Amino acid sequence: MSKILDVGIEAARVAGKFLWDNFGKVSQIKKKGDRDFATNLDREAEAMIISKIKARFPDHAILAEESGSSGQDKEYIWIIDPLDGTHNFIRNIDIFGVSIGLVHKQKDFVAGIIYMPKDDELYSAEKGQGAYKNGRKISVSANDVLKDCSIAFDSSIRYSPEQMLPALGNLAREVFNVRMLGSSARHLSYVAEGVLDFVVEFHDRPWDFAGGVCLIEEAGGSLTDLKGKPLTYKNIGYIASNKKIHQRVVEIVSACL
Repeated sequence: MSKILDVGIEAARVAGKFLWDNFGKVSQIKKKGDRDFATNLDREAEAMIISKIKARFPDHAILAEESGSSGQDKEYIWIIDPLDGTHNFIRNIDIFGVSIGLVHKQKDFVAGIIYMPKDDELYSAEKGQGAYKNGRKISVSANDVLKDCSIAFDSSIRYSPEQMLPALGNLAREVFNVRMLGSSARHLSYVAEGVLDFVVEFHDRPWDFAGGVCLIEEAGGSLTDLKGKPLTYKNIGYIASNKKIHQRVVEIVSACL
């Protein structure tokens, strides 16, 4: 299994270096939907990652943000976001990363990689082997009271303000402070190393969160859907936390759904 993780790490580093070398140099912006964009660099970084994986594991399936899915009936599925934080990247905000997750037999998140190229931060985890940042073992925070918690929240409020604004308001009244950093890779990596206590995302898709699932679980945290049910790679939206305050967060969020 470690050999598989090594390939994912290599792919994330190559793509991340390419993105950082080209930061501030976007030449094409493609509109994918209402206020949803991709750049030429997203697509090039994704092609690099897929090429690295397929060269070593041609029988593995791919689910990627830009190119879609192939062969999801395979034993292993690589779930890839080549540039998490595209809107930050377009606006020359340097909070963005590469996210790669690995799912086994349609069910288990068995590896996760998040690479934040600006500061050369590599987060990685393999099921049963712990979570690491640049080779140093990490763990989630120990906060068990909401008023002590620093949290992150989904910035795409325009998609469902009737649910998200009440949830944000109710959480904000109970926690210490709220951040919206525009990158799930950043949010999830911060939860894994205890910088943030939890994150709530309403509209994130599998490629947004897959790299963080094994990472946070191996760091001692918990991820579920917005109603507290087990998270699968087919979900949209999630809550990721240090586990200690997870149930209370689920109660607050699910009451607004």
